Formats: sequence, C-alpha cells, structure tokens
Amino acid sequence: MPTALVYSLAALAEIGGCFAFWAWLRLGKSALWIAPGLASLALFAWLLTLVPTDAAGRAYAAYGGVYIAMSLLWLWVVEGARPDRWDLGGVALCLAGAAIILLAPHRG
Repeated sequence: MPTALVYSLAALAEIGGCFAFWAWLRLGKSALWIAPGLASLALFAWLLTLVPTDAAGRAYAAYGGVYIAMSLLWLWVVEGARPDRWDLGGVALCLAGAAIILLAPHRG
C-alpha cells in the first residue's frame, strides 16, 4: 500500500477515534461512542506499522504533517468550518517537513 495512502487512512482513523471521545465528552453523546472510538484508534496504530521505514519515530514524525492536513479536511468536511489561508499555509509547511523527514537519505 502506498505510504501516502497509509498515512491518510491512519489520520482518518486517529481523527475519527479522537472525535468519538470528543462527541462523548464535549458534545454530550452516548458513552457508546467509546467502542468505535477505541477500534478506530487501534486501526490507526496498526496502519502506522505499514509505513516502509526502519525507524518508528521517523514514521511518526512524517505522519504528523499528514495528520495536520487531514485534520483541516475533517474541519471542513465534517465540522463545516472552511480552513483559512493561515491554516493552508501552515499545513503546506508541515507537509514539506514531513516529505523531508520521510524521503531524505538518512544514515544508519
């Protein structure tokens, strides 16, 4: 599975899992939201193990940029709040950093 797809799916799983807890604790939804939230967070963790790198920390660091991008997409699609130019500029910087971390030639 391509790395960009793994990261995108992982981000959706993490955001969905965290949102389940947000819905329960902040939006007054039923505690039944916890079960799918936990399943979604477990899926997120498993997906990150599919990233083709020898260092977990590097996979997590690069993932951070994708997580930020997917969070802004969630903000727009699910919560109905359109990201502004500052959001878009910030995510562009984060994605550039993620690309450097993941694609640069690393020693050892």
